[in-house]
Amino acid sequence: MIEMSRRHALSATLGLLGAAALPAGPARAAGSMTAAVYPGGWDEALRAVLAPALKQNHGVDVAFEPLFAVDQIAKARAARGVAPFDVFVLDPGPRVSGMDLKLFEPFDPSRLSNRGKLPAGYADAVGAGVAAQVVGIAYNPKKMEKPKGWADLFRPEYAKQLGLTGFGTTFGTISLIEMAKSVGGSEENMEPLFEALRKILPDVAAVAQPAAMPGLFQQGQIGLMYTNTYTVTLLKSRGVDIEFAVPESGAAAFGTTMHIARGSKNIDAAYQYIDTMISTPVQSALSQAPYFFVPVNTEVKPGADVPMKSIDDLRTFVTHDWTKINPQRPRWIDRFNREMAK
Repeated sequence: MIEMSRRHALSATLGLLGAAALPAGPARAAGSMTAAVYPGGWDEALRAVLAPALKQNHGVDVAFEPLFAVDQIAKARAARGVAPFDVFVLDPGPRVSGMDLKLFEPFDPSRLSNRGKLPAGYADAVGAGVAAQVVGIAYNPKKMEKPKGWADLFRPEYAKQLGLTGFGTTFGTISLIEMAKSVGGSEENMEPLFEALRKILPDVAAVAQPAAMPGLFQQGQIGLMYTNTYTVTLLKSRGVDIEFAVPESGAAAFGTTMHIARGSKNIDAAYQYIDTMISTPVQSALSQAPYFFVPVNTEVKPGADVPMKSIDDLRTFVTHDWTKINPQRPRWIDRFNREMAK
């Protein structure tokens, strides 16, 4: 079950490792605030939808800082108690790190006027869930039969179409964990995964960074990848031959959370920002083209290409314990980069 807890944390779409260009500095004028935002699609969507709604409803201007989740945590740690921005947006792994490092202000869900539109457990003493993500297997139906599960990715006819990426993203990490389970491994034992990957590596279509995978798929260089419904829906809207397969063991799910940075000087505006993000008009707009977010607001239905009827369905999906994953993840990243780079 997905809960806003330390063990089963919500998280984001497409949180990648890497550096991002930073604006000159946070806005601190009256009626203004700053918020971290994932570079790319999230940045575009929140500037186009959330920022105008926040201004219209509360008279608050927001300055965005494009930062991936791990970079938000790194910047907050380096700031030594001075909030570098007012609101975090995080994957589940960095969320747990932020909790451990005490980087968040205590959070009062009762200050959210839209709290009642979130499922139980989606707002707690740390922050609030603002979007969801479903992860599975994307494939080109004109090039192959629908894969049944994660184990199929190791079969030669699928491996030759596979785009392989590492543990640098949340979706990459949980996909590789599920692949490990399909060959006898687990979160505590990734050796079977690396052994199986070494066997298929000569046949794999591409090994690349996560951000490159959609482009490789669109160009036809790969016909199979593990990814989220957001990416599949976006590519399909561009006319790409792509479908989403729910593995027979179940699709994985996690959500994106927002948190108020410890030391923020704009607490009221930060609550208004998060509250606006989970409001029905904003969630509805973000769930539609060209953004295709998976909404957490119970009044907004997920898009047709998302394998669920409501946010409550996510409770039946596969989730992961990031308190176990976080300590091991740096070693997995390093090993993947050393052994799998082509």
